[in-house]
Amino acid sequence: MTHETRDLSAPSLVLRDPAVEPSEMVGHLVPPPQFAHATLEGYRPDPEHPTQQQAVDAVERFLAGAGGGGGGFFRKRKAAPVKPGLYLDGGFGVGKTHLLAALWHAHRGPKRFGTFIEYTALVGALGYQGAVEALRGSALLCIDEFELDDPGDTMIMSRLLGELVAGGTRVAATSNTPPNALGEGRFAAADFLREIQALADRFEILRIDGLDYRRRDAEGSAVVTAEAELGERMRSLGAQVADDGFEAVVRHLARVHPSKYSALVAGLDGVVLRDVVPLHDQAQALRFVALVDRLYDAQVPVLATGAPLDEVFAGGMLTGGYRKKYLRAISRLIALTSAAASR
Repeated sequence: MTHETRDLSAPSLVLRDPAVEPSEMVGHLVPPPQFAHATLEGYRPDPEHPTQQQAVDAVERFLAGAGGGGGGFFRKRKAAPVKPGLYLDGGFGVGKTHLLAALWHAHRGPKRFGTFIEYTALVGALGYQGAVEALRGSALLCIDEFELDDPGDTMIMSRLLGELVAGGTRVAATSNTPPNALGEGRFAAADFLREIQALADRFEILRIDGLDYRRRDAEGSAVVTAEAELGERMRSLGAQVADDGFEAVVRHLARVHPSKYSALVAGLDGVVLRDVVPLHDQAQALRFVALVDRLYDAQVPVLATGAPLDEVFAGGMLTGGYRKKYLRAISRLIALTSAAASR
């Protein structure tokens, strides 16, 4: 493959290998920048999808039941015990993360907000007991993108949440998959049904329907930038635009732990991925999904040449067990490349 020589003075993802201390990982457990000021009032339920207003109502009830961040998770509501968790399930781009961040901002008392992968990374960095101690005392734990990709994570998170809830922590989570279906098509779910069901029982579950807001103002496919326009497009994004070959980035992601991907893209005005090719290796694809999630959290626009990024997951990946992850990533790639093209 050929392309114009990249500017060697430009930032590069493949030259970055951020060091992240465990204490920093805990300190960074807050909503991403795009949701730094999310409020319930700022969420606009679609009247054509009543479940969106129902979700707002559920968040308000959850906040009221928190008693300002205090404990007591089995208070009576018409003689029914109040569950210690709230689980918002729905498709891509229906505002689940906005609602979760709004809940976090409105909740009084010690609280943490992170993606599922950030919490499992914290366990990896601190050890299980160290993670429990770091999170213990939190009145609220928000978990975005709650996804179980292997049985080890299933058991770790089940045990972790069980200990924290027993100590008085309330839990709110979002996901694209109902809790009792977590693990379906990914590993031998029947062998871990008890652990998965134990997680599900801790949550009041609400389904949110609606259209993906990221596609409302975006084209139906990821934008491909012509080589001749790349330089001008890069300048329009800002001074800190990482410029790398796509395959080099994919190889680099294997050398950097996903818990560091937020630091990998920190401070960037944009990312250029040159000569995109379809991915056929699932491990590579899943690492790329994790990168896309962090780019989206930080609202870093993406310029790409080669194959369209919405066609990057090949070899039947869109019909396999990780289908929902890949579809979410495609939705976000459409939004990020559209944002870069509109600058």
